[in-house]
Amino acid sequence: MMRLLSLLGALFALGGLGPGCARTIAPPADSVSGPQRKQLTVLYVADLHAQLRAHPELFWRDGKERIEEAGGFARVAAAIQRIRAERGGDVLVLDAGDTIQGSGAAALTEGGALIEPLNALGLDAAVPGNWEVVYGPQVLRQRARELKHPLVAANLRDAASGERLFPPYLVKEVGGVKVAVVGFTDPDVPRRQPPGYSQGLRYDGPEALPALVREVREREGAQVVLLMTHVGLAKAVGLAARVPGVDVHLSGDTHERTYSPIEQAGSWVVEPGAFGSFLGRLDLWVEEGRVVDRRWELIELTASRFPEDPKVARLVDAALAPHEAKLSAPVGHTGVTLARYAVVENPLDNVLADAIRAAGGTEIGLSNGFRFGTPLLPGPVREADLWNLFPIVNKLKTGKVSGRQLRAFWEQELENVFAKDPEKRFGGWLPRPSGMTLRFRADAPKGQRLLALEVGGRPVEDARLYTVTACEREGDAPDMVCRIPGVQEPRVLDIDAHEAVRRFLAARPRLDDALQGRAVGEDLPPVLRTQQVR
Repeated sequence: MMRLLSLLGALFALGGLGPGCARTIAPPADSVSGPQRKQLTVLYVADLHAQLRAHPELFWRDGKERIEEAGGFARVAAAIQRIRAERGGDVLVLDAGDTIQGSGAAALTEGGALIEPLNALGLDAAVPGNWEVVYGPQVLRQRARELKHPLVAANLRDAASGERLFPPYLVKEVGGVKVAVVGFTDPDVPRRQPPGYSQGLRYDGPEALPALVREVREREGAQVVLLMTHVGLAKAVGLAARVPGVDVHLSGDTHERTYSPIEQAGSWVVEPGAFGSFLGRLDLWVEEGRVVDRRWELIELTASRFPEDPKVARLVDAALAPHEAKLSAPVGHTGVTLARYAVVENPLDNVLADAIRAAGGTEIGLSNGFRFGTPLLPGPVREADLWNLFPIVNKLKTGKVSGRQLRAFWEQELENVFAKDPEKRFGGWLPRPSGMTLRFRADAPKGQRLLALEVGGRPVEDARLYTVTACEREGDAPDMVCRIPGVQEPRVLDIDAHEAVRRFLAARPRLDDALQGRAVGEDLPPVLRTQQVR
C-alpha cells in the first residue's frame, strides 16, 4: 500500500498534475527506462500576446465552463522551473510566436517592455508570429537582438537581398538527445495584416520544409525533429501530411487548446492555447536514434495550482510601472462578463462593433475577427482593457458598398474561416457585424454558404448602397474598407477604435452577455469555440 501511495504521489507531481488537469496520451511502455532509452522533455507556449500579468481566463471542457485567474509571465516561469527541477534541467523550452504584441505596455514601447521578463523565462528558441511585425521590420530586428534566445524562421526574408532574417532551425542536445527545431511563420502576413507592417519583407511558402527536415536529419544528425509553426492548427495539420520526417508539429497562431494531440501521417500536431494560461508539455522517448514513445499534456496554469516566481514578478512590475497610471485609467463600466472566445459571434465583439458603427453614424459597423483579449469581468473597463481587446489603434473609415459587394465579402470571409482545404483558411475568426445579420452553412461549398443577409432587419438588395464603418488598415488601397475593395466615397475619420469605444461606454449603454443572432451557422453549435470542427 505504501508503494502504491508513493507511485500515485509521483504521478500527481509530474508536470504539476492535479484535479482538472489535462490527461496524458500514450504513456511510456515501461516505467523504468533501459540503458539505451533517453527522455526528451519539451515545454512550449504560444500566443502570449504580451500578457505579462495574471488575468481572468475562461476554461471549457466536457460541456462545463469556469473562469479562474491564470497566466502571467511569473506563473509561466514557475511552471517551467518546476518541470526543469523534475527533469534535472534537461528541458527544451520554446515559444511559437505572437509574443511582443497584444497589450498596452507592448504597444507603448514597441515590444520593449517584454524583453527582460521574456528573457527571464529561459527560452531556447522562438518563431516570429504574424503580429511580431506590427512595429515594422526594423523594430523586429532590434527586438531579436535584445532577446537571449534565437528566432528561427525558414521562410522570412529581406525583400531586397533575399537573405533570411533568422536561421531556419535550431539544433541542440538536450538530455543526451540531439533535437532540431525547424521554424516556419505565416506566409499570408502581407495580406492578413495591414500591408504596411511587413513592407520590405518577403514571406515564402512551405516548399523548402521537406529539404530542411532532411538536412537536419542527415547533415546535423538530429534524432528528433520538431516543426514549430505559426500558421494555425488547421494549416499545421495540413502540413503534417506534406512534410515527412517530423516527429511532432508544434503549432501556434489560432489559440487552440489541444488537450489531446491530433495524429496525422504518423506525426502529432498540438497547440498550447494562449495568453500564458497554458503550458504544453511533450515527452519523447528515444532509442537507437528514433522516437519510440510520446506523451502530450496541456497544463492549465491557474493560480490555484501554480505560484508566481518572485523574481520574474518583480521584473514584470518594473516593466509595467512607467505605464501603470495611463493604463489603469477607467473608461467605462460593464455589469456583465464579456468574453471573446467564439469563432462566429461573441458578446464582447458585439460591443466593439456597435461602438464602431455609432462613431461612424452608418448603417453597418464591422470589427475584425480578433482572437486576443482575455475576459472582462463585471466592473470598471480600463485603458489597459482597450489595448488588450484592440491592440492596434487604427483610425475609423467609412464608405458606401453595394449589397452585391456585401454578399461577396461575406462569402469570402466564410471561406477564410471554414475552407475545407486548410491552405485556404486565412486569418482570424469571422468579422463581427453591427446593424447587419447573416445566416449561413459552414459545410456548404465556397460561394454558396450565405443563406440570408439583412441590414436593419431587411433583406439586402444587391443594387442598393449601404453605409459602413470599419477600421483603416495601413497600406490598404484608398477605396478598401475591411477587405472590401471598390468602396464608394471612402473617408477616414478623425477618431480611432479606442476613442469609439470610450464614447460608446460614456453613454452608459446596457451591455448584454447573451448572443444576439448576428451571425448564425445553421450547421454549427450555438457557441463554436474552435475552427477544428471537422
